[in-house]
Amino acid sequence: MSKQPQRITRRSFLAALNLSVGGLALGLFPNEALGAEPSGKLGAKPKTGSEAQEKSAPGLNPNAFVHVAPDGQVTIVCHRSEMGQGIRSSLPVLIADELGADMARVKIVQADGDKIYGDQNTDGSNSVRGLYTDMRRVGATARVMLIATAAKRWKVSPDACEARDHAVFHRGSNRTLGFGELALEAGKQRVPKSEQVPLRPRNELRRVGKHLPLLDGPAYVNGTAVFGADLRLPGMLTAMVARPPVVGGRVAKYDAARALEVPGVKRVLELPEPKKPYHFQSWGGVAVLAENTWAAMKGRGALDITWEHGENVTYDSTKYREELLASVRAPGTVVRNVGDAEGALTGAARVLEAEYHVPHLCHAPMEPPVVVARVENGTCEVWAPTQHPQAARTEAARALGLPEEKVTVHVTFLGGGFGRKSKADFISEAVLLAREAGVPVRVQWTREDDLRHDYYHAVSTQRLSAGLDAQGKVIAWRHRTAFPPIGSIFGPVNRPAEGDLQQGVLDLALAVPNLRAEACEANPHVRIGWMRSVYNIFHAFSVNSFIDEIAHARGEDTRDVLLELYGPPRIINTVEALGVKSLRNYGRSLEEHPIDVGRMRHVIERVTELSRWKERKQDGRALGLAAHRSFLSYVAVVVSLVRGPGGKPAVDEAWIVVDAGTVINPDRARAQMEGSIIFGMSVAMYGAITMKDGAVEQSNFHDYRLVRIGEAPRKIHVEIVPSEGLPGGIGEPGVPPVAPAIANALFALTGTRVRELPLSRIPPVS
Repeated sequence: MSKQPQRITRRSFLAALNLSVGGLALGLFPNEALGAEPSGKLGAKPKTGSEAQEKSAPGLNPNAFVHVAPDGQVTIVCHRSEMGQGIRSSLPVLIADELGADMARVKIVQADGDKIYGDQNTDGSNSVRGLYTDMRRVGATARVMLIATAAKRWKVSPDACEARDHAVFHRGSNRTLGFGELALEAGKQRVPKSEQVPLRPRNELRRVGKHLPLLDGPAYVNGTAVFGADLRLPGMLTAMVARPPVVGGRVAKYDAARALEVPGVKRVLELPEPKKPYHFQSWGGVAVLAENTWAAMKGRGALDITWEHGENVTYDSTKYREELLASVRAPGTVVRNVGDAEGALTGAARVLEAEYHVPHLCHAPMEPPVVVARVENGTCEVWAPTQHPQAARTEAARALGLPEEKVTVHVTFLGGGFGRKSKADFISEAVLLAREAGVPVRVQWTREDDLRHDYYHAVSTQRLSAGLDAQGKVIAWRHRTAFPPIGSIFGPVNRPAEGDLQQGVLDLALAVPNLRAEACEANPHVRIGWMRSVYNIFHAFSVNSFIDEIAHARGEDTRDVLLELYGPPRIINTVEALGVKSLRNYGRSLEEHPIDVGRMRHVIERVTELSRWKERKQDGRALGLAAHRSFLSYVAVVVSLVRGPGGKPAVDEAWIVVDAGTVINPDRARAQMEGSIIFGMSVAMYGAITMKDGAVEQSNFHDYRLVRIGEAPRKIHVEIVPSEGLPGGIGEPGVPPVAPAIANALFALTGTRVRELPLSRIPPVS
């Protein structure tokens, strides 16, 4: 007799696993002890910042981020998205440190998408570097108000009081009042301007820069963490969408009746065609709504759709590569000019030139896009693993024709993002389908959907030229770059803008007397989007590879030539010194965050010291070196390459040194650097999205490979440079130097110079 199949959820599997390994210690602290908000049971509505942070709640509410209750509990709202980088274990700790709170009495909740929190976009390695001072002021404001209340009650000067260990202390009499005892009275005070509250001395931030536990770790391990696909609402249907294979394509005809014959299928709905510019609109196509994911997949497969492909059907990766080559072989728009590079190249004793190509890349987070939406009574509610909840709210409101205040976006945990989930096209799909269906709808993307309908990282071709004098010194540098920019999804743009070129072109601090950079034309044929490290990936690849070529041509050590080209330690804090009209500098002024060549030199010197670079030849090791500044941080990487099985090059060991200024959470920063090595290896070895007849040729991980566990280096060495300077980025800066370091190591190992990624196109090492 056949048995009914049993549904095994991630939660039930992990619960059983926990029981079977009951004695296993994972080195994680209980959520409750650290104040992390338990995520709740499957199907439960996750708690949100808006619910936990009602302005009418009794106690102290100095701002949208902190609430001190009369019982002493401190609630801190995390307004950025947690996608594995540990932001919920970092920003709230910074606030608590500035406040003087005991983390055992702190509850952390996730914010909804709301303008009250300011910028919520978890992108651009900006959560700590962009919010460090602001988040300290959030905690300091509450601290100042609690101290003022205690001082008034004791009739003493606030200067004689301090807040620590969840209480206010009077230094002269050792009197103490707990935060809870002061909360109601403090809440009646006038809130001071945040920019006027004093911040603690750096040495009083007791947890910053120390070992911090991963607060959400237990929830990840025991299965209670709620991700987008975990949400269940009464009456909910699951949707699978058949999207046009070519950007700008449309449905010609389909067989809805055949799809409706599939058991469990309830509705077939056509999505509106997107109009240029595409922004975050849904891709279009036909959706099948069913009782479960399997039925929706089977129904989608039965649609038998005929497509009209539109103008981009001619897009071909091979032909486009030739277009980009032609573009960089002709003069482009001059965007940077120091001295007379053209004249110096003409008069040089020797000219070196090279062209580099990096194809489209896909984000490929482990969790494909998914979202649950409910539209009823003129309101919309969304649960989504989104990096940009306010953009999601704006797009949902636009798609439905509703005011934004009628839309609520709840943020779940994200199973990775890398920039993909800051785009709201999948959210647009869900709200449109929920409105038409009249019931809650969960839109689930498959891996194939994810690879074939992404906002792709731009394909790029670079042409670099260097003029050398009779002694081999570089006296001229010209860099031409061509790639379809991200701005093309927002308007008719076909060449890089200033914000695109600050990533390794305009801000490249070479000590070359004659320097020129040109932006060349590249017409877009797919949706282009930001991905982890963005344009730094191909700019770092071309620049570091070219410097390695220069060193080889001169018969000198790459490390020495790299340091020579960066020149002596110096501070660059004006656009005039760079030869540019302006520089966005990742949203910070050059005065506040100058380009510090001394910091760049230090990470290069340190990573080569750690890897024993000078002894590599006598040890018989093939090492590659690269360095890059991005997101206001400085990173240098050395990799060791060996001959793997079948002659395939394999990364044996890697060293990475990062100077990111003040680091709140060293353990998470170290993890991000380790992850950057693996991510960069995937880009270097396998990353390639190719197009034929306008459609993506790859479909899943068998033909869009990622580095697997057996290919990971046996050891990744990470060093974080100690600093009390302003924070730089962490999540993205580690990636750009990895691919060129591997390519340079390949040359050291085999003598084969690679100017085009991925390395999987290179024949096995003999």
